[in-house]
Amino acid sequence: MKRHKEQDALTRITKDRQRTNILRKYEQPALAFLVRRIPAWINSDMLTAIGLAGGIIITAGFVMAACFHRSFLLLCILGFIINWFGDSLDGRLAYFRNKPRKWYGFALDLTADWLTTVFIGCGYIMYVGGEWELVGFGFVVLYGWAMMTALLRYRITGVYTIDSGLLGPTEVRIIISILLFLEILFQGFIIYSGVLVCAGLFAVNLIDSRKLLIIADRRDKDEQTDKIH
Repeated sequence: MKRHKEQDALTRITKDRQRTNILRKYEQPALAFLVRRIPAWINSDMLTAIGLAGGIIITAGFVMAACFHRSFLLLCILGFIINWFGDSLDGRLAYFRNKPRKWYGFALDLTADWLTTVFIGCGYIMYVGGEWELVGFGFVVLYGWAMMTALLRYRITGVYTIDSGLLGPTEVRIIISILLFLEILFQGFIIYSGVLVCAGLFAVNLIDSRKLLIIADRRDKDEQTDKIH
């Protein structure tokens, strides 16, 4: 019976989007476990607020690390955990309780995700300072590009996915958290690794944009063929 309930929860929370990220086999069952145990008085909007609060905590961690000691970057890691909890479960909770607000939730989630990205970028900028601030700006721009590509893909294909191949938001959070921990051990590590992250995001965005343009071109040709017939 318990296994049946967990499987039912998993089915109900994953039906609105496709996932391709490498950790999905572990993450989705974990979300199904958590969503069944969230108190009734907590709703999806509260979880979105919790996720956004995680973004604010990330910024606070960067600021405190810049003002006092880089060990405060551990606060950023905590912020990423909180952000994952709220951001991953807000929509899942609505579907699990059979109270989905597809377009409201879609708009709210994207807004919260973008604000969180800006929080992270601003925090990084305040921590590194100097000419390396450009890396923080670059991260915000490139992640915004990735979000725009996801929206365009949804508009063109009707399929909404937040992943780029094997990498999704969860994997990005984990990678950044590891880099933050290494920065605590080796000061300056986050500067050069930040450049590599931006370079990786740029390459992924180029590949995803090219794939999207191919799909868009194919759809145009199919629609033109349909008009002729």
